[in-house]
Amino acid sequence: MSQILIGEILACLMFVGVIGVLLIGFPVAFSLAGTALIFGVIGWIMGVYDPSNYGSLIGRYIGLMSSETLVAVPLFVFMGVMLERSGIAERLLLTMGKLFGNLRGGLGISVIIVGAMLAASTGVVGATVVTMGLISLPAMLRAGYDPKLATGVICASGTLGQIIPPSTVLIFMGDMLSGINAQVQMEKGNFAPEPVSVGALFAGALLPGILLVGLYLIWVIIKAIIDPKSAPATPVPEHEKQHLGREVMVALVPPLLLIMAVLGSILGGIATPTEAASVGSVGAMLLAIANRKFSFSILRQSVVSTATITSMVFIILFGAAVFSVVFRMMGGDNLVHAFLSNMPGGAIGATIIVMFIMFLLGFILDTFEIIFIVIPITAPVLLTLGVDPIWLGVMVGVNLQTSFLTPPFGFALFYLRGVAPPGVSTGMIYRGVTPFVILQMIALAILFIFPQLVTWLPGVIYH
Repeated sequence: MSQILIGEILACLMFVGVIGVLLIGFPVAFSLAGTALIFGVIGWIMGVYDPSNYGSLIGRYIGLMSSETLVAVPLFVFMGVMLERSGIAERLLLTMGKLFGNLRGGLGISVIIVGAMLAASTGVVGATVVTMGLISLPAMLRAGYDPKLATGVICASGTLGQIIPPSTVLIFMGDMLSGINAQVQMEKGNFAPEPVSVGALFAGALLPGILLVGLYLIWVIIKAIIDPKSAPATPVPEHEKQHLGREVMVALVPPLLLIMAVLGSILGGIATPTEAASVGSVGAMLLAIANRKFSFSILRQSVVSTATITSMVFIILFGAAVFSVVFRMMGGDNLVHAFLSNMPGGAIGATIIVMFIMFLLGFILDTFEIIFIVIPITAPVLLTLGVDPIWLGVMVGVNLQTSFLTPPFGFALFYLRGVAPPGVSTGMIYRGVTPFVILQMIALAILFIFPQLVTWLPGVIYH
């Protein structure tokens, strides 16, 4: 048996081994790095892997830690955590509930709109799902909503922060795709490639995010029409209508100003994502002060939570770097390249296969785990075949949004299960998110057929 074949077999076994170790329940970062080290030793013994390749990790780690783009991640996380504690979500939900209460399905519509606004101003999925679950779920159940519809709407709306900018996933995706695209273009002889910026990814994700919100709203409206009992109206008492206009202005204006300051400055080319994130963090603290929710204790909790979330993501990234080095040096990337290049349909067929694999991995892995493992392996092949990097990044983002919704390891399901009343079973939550997973697939199909929905806005802004 040739050394090349042995290396490729070990690379395949390593990929399967990582999935198995993760299913057992070991921490992700240590599973990735540990499995890679074990197979690296096996490969060294069999003469198909050189341990000196680990030396390249030093430069990669220093590059990650000194990346100005990735500084935006903890800043956006801090902004989201601080906003969650500022009371802005609670005020938005209560006010929107009153505004749409007279309509059948009005509470569901208000939850989707608030979810979209929180996604555009925070981008932290866990905080959004928990907040809406604590405030909206009891109100929807009291109003007579079908528990399955109520839980599905809250879970799906809470995950919009995955794709609607500013999304931490898109920041990592932009950083990774930028380097991969530059390498691919240089191999093709293009030594001055157009950069893949985080701002361009944000612009590309804007219309798909709006598309998803529209699909969610259409489903709730259809549900309210064909099954009125599942989404009844909740009329607002007359005495509360008198000040409703003022309440809407007070609830809407602050988050809208923050969204304009953060997203507007990025898309308008006024600020980089990192600079905009710093403005957003200060803005979140000012909103907390305005709502009289700011204190040293809340600041300390926000900083600790930010450090915890950021450390978790980066340690997964470091572990994935070890996995990537061993996989590539044992010939795994050549195997993937040959597999995808020989798919019927060329770039289209290869993209469909990668999207399908990511969708399946979403049932058992977290979003960050998937992009840190799969993107370095598959993106070079897809970009070599001519796939647009912005379109690929947004498609992956929309696809992996479903990883929060698919059982058994959908994190949005866990978040909501933790705050749901005793009468709401896990089975109800699973059945409730099923239509929204189907809507995600419809959105993916639309973006696949009409890639201009992704590429048009970045083309207008950055060309």
